[in-house]
Amino acid sequence: MLKGHLVDLRPVSRKDLEDLYTWANDESLTFLSSGSESANQNNNPLEALQAQYEKNLNSHHLWEHGTVFIVYSKATKKPIGKCDYRNLNPVTRVAEIGLTIGERDYWGRGYGKDIIYTLLNHLFYTLNLERVQLDTWSGNHQALRLYEKVGFQLEGQLRRNEFVQGSYYDTILMGILKSEFESGTR
Repeated sequence: MLKGHLVDLRPVSRKDLEDLYTWANDESLTFLSSGSESANQNNNPLEALQAQYEKNLNSHHLWEHGTVFIVYSKATKKPIGKCDYRNLNPVTRVAEIGLTIGERDYWGRGYGKDIIYTLLNHLFYTLNLERVQLDTWSGNHQALRLYEKVGFQLEGQLRRNEFVQGSYYDTILMGILKSEFESGTR
């Protein structure tokens, strides 16, 4: 388990599937976290999520190159979201991250920042990565502000690459180096 100030991150287990299912089928939530990919995530039956989990559980590749965590609030001991790292390259020491706070009561209260700091601490100091990257869509203003606060730098933009609720948006590519994380203040 990874421990932050406000959150604990625990690898996903079978008991988390119902929460993951609820968050995956919340259309407004998946629009924020996934942009145009949200259309592929909504309205999936619980059985499909269970089958995907079982497939990942038995996949050596998943555990070697990434992990999905359930995020717990330390104050309430309740699951409030998920985060992950993926596409970990052991040669270049790079990985991608993502997060979703599924419980809206925890938005804007410092939980996102603590989730990212906790995950980055693990990636930079336990796994000894050099760089962590992410992408989001240009309409996700709350996420962009959060990533900038933590120290992520804008590294690129794929113009009109996302189609969300009838409009085109850019895909925003961001990254942070270990040295930048070390020199930043919390």
